[in-house]
Amino acid sequence: MRAGALLVLLYAMLFALFAVTLGVPAPAKTTTDAIVVITGGSGRIEQGIRRLAAHRASRMLIAGADPSVTKRDLARRLGGREALLDCCVDLGSESVDTRSNAEEAKRWLDAHGYRSVTLVTSDWHMRRASYEFRSQLGRRYDITFDAVRTEPNLMTLFAEYNKYLLRRMAVWLDV
Repeated sequence: MRAGALLVLLYAMLFALFAVTLGVPAPAKTTTDAIVVITGGSGRIEQGIRRLAAHRASRMLIAGADPSVTKRDLARRLGGREALLDCCVDLGSESVDTRSNAEEAKRWLDAHGYRSVTLVTSDWHMRRASYEFRSQLGRRYDITFDAVRTEPNLMTLFAEYNKYLLRRMAVWLDV
């Protein structure tokens, strides 16, 4: 009973730590070869486009894009930017989750010969995304983490915390 109570207490304390140490935006002046934006949250694509427009990278991949989305759709959503989208943005539609986002990004980075990347995702998603990207990319790439500030609710944090723990356990158990 005490061991169970200790595990519950540890779980709760780690959740509290997870909730107060969300990802943070990268410094505005940070420059890398490329940007990878993971779809699935508001403000992510816009933050990547702002970095790209500020010449903080030469090219951007939007990983996990719906196959039906086109650059014209994005231009309408972003209020223009057709020239930037046409020259410097790739839409990746091969991935369906965070792990496959990292796999798709690795193939794209390898194809372009990039060695440094800025990863853009929501602050609450950054810990799991950084874990997957570090696992997939290894030490061969310099990764800058750029979290989009959000105000996640308790259920979002709780779900993400559990996904993160389950993924870590799956890797640890080699499942």
